[in-house]
Amino acid sequence: MHRGDRVLKLVIYPPVDPERLERIVASAGAMSVRNTFSEAEALGEIVDADALFGKITPSLLSASRRLGWVQAPTASLEHYMFPELIEHPCRLTNMRGLFSDVIGDHVFAYILCFARNFHRYIRHQLEGRWEAVGGESERPSVSTGLADVGPVDRAHMHLADTVLGIVGLGGIGSEVARRGRALGMKVVAVDPVQIEAKGVTAVWKPERLPDLLAKSDFVVIAAPHTPQTEKLFRRPQFHQMKRTAYLINVGRGIIVDLADLTAALQSGELAGAGLDVFETEPLPPGHPLWQMDNVIITPHMAGHSPRIAGRHLEVLLDNIERFTQGRKLRNVVDKARWF
Repeated sequence: MHRGDRVLKLVIYPPVDPERLERIVASAGAMSVRNTFSEAEALGEIVDADALFGKITPSLLSASRRLGWVQAPTASLEHYMFPELIEHPCRLTNMRGLFSDVIGDHVFAYILCFARNFHRYIRHQLEGRWEAVGGESERPSVSTGLADVGPVDRAHMHLADTVLGIVGLGGIGSEVARRGRALGMKVVAVDPVQIEAKGVTAVWKPERLPDLLAKSDFVVIAAPHTPQTEKLFRRPQFHQMKRTAYLINVGRGIIVDLADLTAALQSGELAGAGLDVFETEPLPPGHPLWQMDNVIITPHMAGHSPRIAGRHLEVLLDNIERFTQGRKLRNVVDKARWF
């Protein structure tokens, strides 16, 4: 594809495999594609390139003369951004939107486990124990006069009676909200951009986070790592939550102070936590969280799915076609905000 009297050029660094390269070249049409195998090679090619897919570095950006578009290979950008890139006039796009349904499913795996106590029943099964969580001593009888009505059960949750609080109502947060509504949950959220969402009772600005924490039975962090979200959850935020509430983090580990979360769980300030991301990864083998029966740990794999690779390539190919045709790109990032 030409711009004026010159051929557009796309640089790929690090290189992609031959099969993906073939698909990229086909989508690029007349645009020249350079699959580079080292930063030195990429530096030579970036000088007159119009676009880059892969990892942009300060050196590559400085060497470029007409770079107009950078496609990041990831959805999260905390390890991608640097001051010169933020100030540069090029458009930056990312891979957001690939994981929303997959991670939404993962969140509700946590929620359903906690609501029905599967995290404890699995331990009972391993021990060969036939025992309901809660026990009769914690479940006073209902005085109704009906012989078939049993004791009140405070150990198992009825989801339609609960409030789901979502921190970050982007693609993932919106999918979590949709699943919550389908199960009859009341949904509230905080987000710096969204002002309303279908079926969400309230969408507040981040300053209203204390209100969300006070109301929610499940607090789901689906926010990206940005300068504003780093260490957003510390001991004061846990104090604002219900003691019967569960924290679920599928956003970024740095959003939750690990030491403060551990202390809050140890002191009974929270009912439990479902954690896929951690401030320190991997979580050290001797860390107290491993032994807590009210914590579910997964190793940063909430986005794993057989669908992701295909979606990833589809976004790239679509944006290549859009760029060559001068159309609006998908997933344009507000570089100053990192999302």
